[in-house]
Amino acid sequence: MSKIVEATIDEQNNVKPIRPIRLSKHRRAFAAIFSEELRVPEIALLSEAAFLQDWDLSEEDATGEHLQPE
Repeated sequence: MSKIVEATIDEQNNVKPIRPIRLSKHRRAFAAIFSEELRVPEIALLSEAAFLQDWDLSEEDATGEHLQPE
């Protein structure tokens, strides 16, 4: 399962999550670096889990089947 966490990066390039996270083992991650402080509405963070769950539904795949090349 994917998870999005907010973090800061200091002058020595150390990535520090805003909230503590626990991982069962070493993981890879992507980082998006913004030129300004980003204010993400809390509702967007709360909807992340629901979005990821809906994304993997077979009904979603069936909806776009007619757009796929044969």
